[in-house]
Amino acid sequence: MRLGLRPLLGLGALAAVTITGCPREQRRTDRDAGAPVAAREADDAGAKTRSPATVSSSPVDVVSSASQGGAGWDAGPKVTGAGEIDGAALRARHRARIAGDTSAVTLLQGGSPRELGARICEAAVPARPKETPILIKPNIGGFEWFKDPAKSGGDDGVRGRTTDPEFVRGVVQCLKARGHTKITIAEGWGAKHTDWKRLVRVSGYQEMADDESVPLVAMDDDGVFDVVGDQPGKPMRVSGMEGSGVPTLLMPKILAEHLERGMFISAPKMKAHRFGVVSMGIKGMQGTVMLSDAAPAFHQKWRTHAELGPALRLLERDRAAGERAYLHALEVFAERMVDVLEVSAPDVVLAEGAPAMGGDGFAKRWPSAEDVAVGGTNPVLVDRVGAAVLGLWDSEELAQHLGGHRTSPLIEAAAKRFALDLRAPRIEGDGKALADERARPVHFVSMSGFALHSDDRAPESAPGGPREASARTTADGGGPDASARTADGPDASARTADGGALPEARARRLDAPIVVDGVIDEAWRTAPPVSFSTDWSGAETGIRTRVRFAWSERAFYTLWELEGAGVEVDASRPRETERAKLYEEDCVEIFLGRTPGDRTRYFEVEVGPLGHFLDVAIDRAAKKSDVGWSSAPEIATKVDRDARRVTIEVALRAPEIVRALAPGAVLPLALYRMEGKSPRRYLAWSPTRTPKPNFHVPDAFGTLRLE
Repeated sequence: MRLGLRPLLGLGALAAVTITGCPREQRRTDRDAGAPVAAREADDAGAKTRSPATVSSSPVDVVSSASQGGAGWDAGPKVTGAGEIDGAALRARHRARIAGDTSAVTLLQGGSPRELGARICEAAVPARPKETPILIKPNIGGFEWFKDPAKSGGDDGVRGRTTDPEFVRGVVQCLKARGHTKITIAEGWGAKHTDWKRLVRVSGYQEMADDESVPLVAMDDDGVFDVVGDQPGKPMRVSGMEGSGVPTLLMPKILAEHLERGMFISAPKMKAHRFGVVSMGIKGMQGTVMLSDAAPAFHQKWRTHAELGPALRLLERDRAAGERAYLHALEVFAERMVDVLEVSAPDVVLAEGAPAMGGDGFAKRWPSAEDVAVGGTNPVLVDRVGAAVLGLWDSEELAQHLGGHRTSPLIEAAAKRFALDLRAPRIEGDGKALADERARPVHFVSMSGFALHSDDRAPESAPGGPREASARTTADGGGPDASARTADGPDASARTADGGALPEARARRLDAPIVVDGVIDEAWRTAPPVSFSTDWSGAETGIRTRVRFAWSERAFYTLWELEGAGVEVDASRPRETERAKLYEEDCVEIFLGRTPGDRTRYFEVEVGPLGHFLDVAIDRAAKKSDVGWSSAPEIATKVDRDARRVTIEVALRAPEIVRALAPGAVLPLALYRMEGKSPRRYLAWSPTRTPKPNFHVPDAFGTLRLE
């Protein structure tokens, strides 16, 4: 069978992809014997020369996609490879497109994951005829492994590492609004089918796909997706890869079909990665990899980084030699991933950073203060902008540990291959200022034993644990570097009992008043948010709350975005008058100090998801509570019960609060949320760590800095 490649709108004339029958016995017989991968010669695209590398026969580590795992995999069915894809034609086509694509990268900030997905889709996805089939590949497989939330502080091991399904829902809904009806969500992972079914259930993808009536496909030859229906996971041989670092590359049938006559959208999670440095468009291509070295082909992804395991073992015996071997493994992996990108390049990359994650991508995670999305048609430029947001672009500190690489070697290798100038890409969107900042917060933890930290925030994955003592931590355990601490870091005088810095929030100064309507408008999107999902004890709950602040000479504003909201309130009670004992139902609470430096006198304002409120002025030194005090609140809320999301917008105009507002003022601040009945959750931005839930612990309050 021969299929000609049809030109897609906006891409010009494209080379043909030929698919023909290819019996298994015609493949190179030395692949199953663990023969060396052929060294790649430098070609006209400027590819880096490789040294020969021995292919290991160890099974894949599907947890990290960056180290070799243990034994015990199911043998699976044999690779049939009933087709052939013209890899040379695809490589020529993608090289020409990416090398010539200098279009702008869109960087958006603010809003829920679903809103960001819809907005970045509308901004970055080119128009195509309505009948064009579309494949969306999120990052579902790059997680830590399954955890019992009851035993892991609410952490299921999946969320925060993978692309938020609500972000993908936003993309799907955007495409549907354009009239597209042939939309498929697919990801490639290296585990058993039973684990895939568990993953899509735990991650929320199965429920989302069912809600949207969109097929959800595993790109693997596991005896299910490669045999059912039109065989979407069936591996197809890619010809013309003999001189590359992935000569045994196969391609899932569904991906080949969309590369030929559809649109391929990559929707990765925007995060730091302990091996690849960053994981976005280029690293995300690992999910498409199938290799014919052994069966099943989709279990062979580990071979793209086969040198990593020996390098890590050498690090344990000989630090200097191990670091050289580790760097070599990373550079070879980068070249191989660019080889894969050349063949399977997505038409669009829409990266979800709601929030973006610093750290190692798995166990240690530092969420960004902002919720962002990055999108564009050039995957290398999207990764470059995303790396800047993560603080991992043009980094001198990174270069000191990675042989001079100032960002991810994957990005550098791709830029060289496609002859791209990454110094000043065009950036559009309301979040573009984030990529221009020269001192972005950075948190990166490498597999090779070093870490970079620009502040001393504790990782999201270690609630209640000791906070990092140094601003920059090096591989040899070096101490604090005071000069490396950012000027925007927490007030050094505000410390927890264990010596860690208390959290700080910022309030944006307004020239015009905000219309309190429960809508996240442009004024709010430029206000830096804080987020939390810990309870009063510091334990992770998995229930996320995001808060923004603004102020003017006449009012103090807060905007709350609640996820996992059950809206357990008595809707029959009036909202116009103060609601006694509101704290017994679902609500949020803000504690705001009256004057800088005084934590014993503060205002407490409680607001429910339907607009009920309770306010009180507290003087702990005098042991008084004035329940007759009024915050003069104006409240508007938006409730999405199906998505379990609530937005609460509040303006406080009490004279006592307005008098405390001044440029540069630093006021004590605490943020809390009570959610659910059984179990009852007592969530805290700055945990009080008391034996029982108790919010009135002034020593645990954070601070609010007014711009």
